[in-house]
Amino acid sequence: MRFLLRAIRFILPVIVLGGCVYAAWWLLSNPPEQRKMEMPPTLVRVEGTVLNKTTYDLRVPSQGTVQPRTRSTLLPEVSGKIIEISPSFRPGGFFGEGDVLMRLDPLDYETAIVIAKAAQAQAEVMLAEEKARAEQAVENWRAMGRTGTPSTLVSRTPQLAKAEADAASAKAQVVKAERDLQRTIIRAPYACQVLEQTVDIGQFVGQGTTLGQIFAVDYVEIRLPLPERESQFLKLPQSFRDQSSANEDGTKVYLKSVIAGKPVAWEGKIVRVEGSLDAETRQSTAVAQVTDPYARRPDGAPPLTIGAFVEAEIVGEPLQNVYVIPRNAVRAGNEIILIDRPGNTLRRMFVEPMVSNEKHIVVSASSAKAPKEGDVLCLTPIPFPADGARVLPTIDGQVESPNPSEKKPDQPKPRLTNVKPATT
Repeated sequence: MRFLLRAIRFILPVIVLGGCVYAAWWLLSNPPEQRKMEMPPTLVRVEGTVLNKTTYDLRVPSQGTVQPRTRSTLLPEVSGKIIEISPSFRPGGFFGEGDVLMRLDPLDYETAIVIAKAAQAQAEVMLAEEKARAEQAVENWRAMGRTGTPSTLVSRTPQLAKAEADAASAKAQVVKAERDLQRTIIRAPYACQVLEQTVDIGQFVGQGTTLGQIFAVDYVEIRLPLPERESQFLKLPQSFRDQSSANEDGTKVYLKSVIAGKPVAWEGKIVRVEGSLDAETRQSTAVAQVTDPYARRPDGAPPLTIGAFVEAEIVGEPLQNVYVIPRNAVRAGNEIILIDRPGNTLRRMFVEPMVSNEKHIVVSASSAKAPKEGDVLCLTPIPFPADGARVLPTIDGQVESPNPSEKKPDQPKPRLTNVKPATT
């Protein structure tokens, strides 16, 4: 009995171990058939639009500061005490050409005219006497029986020349005195506005004393840097040494600024292009002109003041046969995403813009790196687009079918995810 128990204790583990080995071998030899499941493809909802050739009205952006056409510092040509100043001779005051700005004390110059006229009368008397002496000397010389031409000393030619010069000098002194008297009245050299006043009534001023600063108001100028790429499509006036500008009418430019919290717009024209490039930016600079910027406007808008910062749009030549692509549909490096139909798959493409701004880029339809007319542009920004990836597009408001015709019937129904479309 005891021997039987020992045998069972020994044989039973062996049987259990053998059964386990057999069971493991059977499971490995006859594995259960695994159920295969296909994950349906995930389709991203995107917005798209069909590309069509169009004409683009080019507006080249720029910016600049309003500057006066002419700025002058007023300096008196004579000295004297200021006895009168125009009430408008204050910063911001307007004057027409020839208007009186101020008057200096004329008393000393009126006296100088009287003295100069007296000197002129005396010089004319001396000239008349010298002419009489010269004639008498020639007659006396001939009365002595002399023939021929008398010498200059006999005919008193040097004395007569001196008398004539003295008379002319006296006459010039009268003219100078009268001109100095006129210069005591300081007038506006052109239609202007006062920028600065540095003197006032009762002050004595001399030649070189600064009276103030004025600037012309017939028109103002704005220096506008020109971008290199867009400037080739602008019709700019170019001046040459042997001929005038080729564009005398000037290219239109629209200016806008914000004054007192309100947007204000003006229209001007490009009148010239500066002859040198900017040393820092290497850009050429066009000069825009706005005529009569201080005139009262029917809409009550404020004038275009000196020093105002303005944004400009220069009108260029219309671009023909181009694609206008929204800026938010363009990825880094000028890459766009196209949607190929009927499979609704993505295709990346790099384009070469002709011009661009903050809203659009313009691509020539005839360029080698350009999409074809009728291609579908993806407007929805996709973080990591892959060539050949399928999407579910809404093209110009029409939703495409998620099951294109080439899809096999036994394929699983695709899943849909939404991506926020780009704002066009």
